[in-house]
Amino acid sequence: MNYLITIIGPTAIGKTTLSIALAKHFECEIISCDSRQFYKEMQIGTAVPSPLEQAVAPHHFIQHKSIFESYTVGDFERETLQKLEELFAKNQIQILVGGSGLYVDALLKGFDDFPTIAPSIREEIRKEYEAKGLMYLQETLQQSDLNYYQTLLKENPQTLQNPQRMMRFVEVSVGSGKPYSSFLNQKKITRNFTPIIIGLEANRDIMYHRINHRVDLMLEEGLLEEVKKLHPHKELNALQTVGYRELFDYLDEKTSLDFAVDEIKKNTRRFAKRQLTWFKRTEGTQWFDYQKDANEIVEHIKNKLR
Repeated sequence: MNYLITIIGPTAIGKTTLSIALAKHFECEIISCDSRQFYKEMQIGTAVPSPLEQAVAPHHFIQHKSIFESYTVGDFERETLQKLEELFAKNQIQILVGGSGLYVDALLKGFDDFPTIAPSIREEIRKEYEAKGLMYLQETLQQSDLNYYQTLLKENPQTLQNPQRMMRFVEVSVGSGKPYSSFLNQKKITRNFTPIIIGLEANRDIMYHRINHRVDLMLEEGLLEEVKKLHPHKELNALQTVGYRELFDYLDEKTSLDFAVDEIKKNTRRFAKRQLTWFKRTEGTQWFDYQKDANEIVEHIKNKLR
C-alpha cells in the first residue's frame, strides 16, 4: 500500500519545515504543490525552500519551469503521477506539500476532462475581456451557466473576481456550446496511493503576524531587485500574483514603495484566508496547530499506517 502524506494550510504557516521533518523521519522525498514555486525566475517572492532545506530532503516540482512556458493543472497532475510511480518504487511513503488547493485536488481527486478549445475562441474572449472588463466575463458565465455562477457566488465568490479562471469558464462554455459545469465530476478517479492529509493552522492574529514578517524578510532578501528583473515581462500570466503585481505598480510609479508593501501584506493575508476556506472543505484532514511537535504528527501518521 502506498501512502501520500499531504500537508496543506495557508501561506507562511510552516508547511515546508514540517514536510522536511517528516521526510527525514520516513526517509522519503517531497513533491511541491505550490503553483508559484514552479517558476525558476521567481524565487524570493515565492518563498522557495532554501538550498540547505532542499539538501536535507529531495524536492520535486520546484523551479522546474520558466515563466515563458505554459504549465497547467493538468500538466502538473500528469507529471506528478509519473514521478510518484518512480518514488513509490523506492519507498511506499512520500510527501506532498503546498498551498495551491486546485493542484492538491487535481492530484488527490483527479482533474476533469474538458474539450479542446480553439485558440481563436480563447483569443477572442481575451480581447473582449480587455475591452469590456471583468463584468463581461461574469455576465457571459451567467448566461451560459447560471447554476455554476450561482454556486460560485454562494460558495467561492473570490473566483468571480479572478480573470484567468473566469476566462477559462467562459471559453469552455462558448467553445463547447455546453455549460462549463457539465464537464465537472464526470469520471471516477482511482489512485495507487492513500492520502494522509495533515492541515496546519493558527489563530488569525498569529497567522497575519507570520505573513507580515515573511514579507519583510523577502524585501530584506532582495524581492524588489527580483521584481525589477521581471518587470519587462509583467504581463505574463505567471507573474499575475501577490508580491509581484504590487511592486510592478510601484515601478510604474503608480504607488509609493510603502503603499506597495502594505498592499502585499494585505493581499497575502486575504490569500491566506481564501486558502483556509478552500482547505477546510478537504475531507479527511487532521488539523494541527502550527506549533505542534513534529513527533506527535509522526505518531498520528504511524497510526494511519497501521
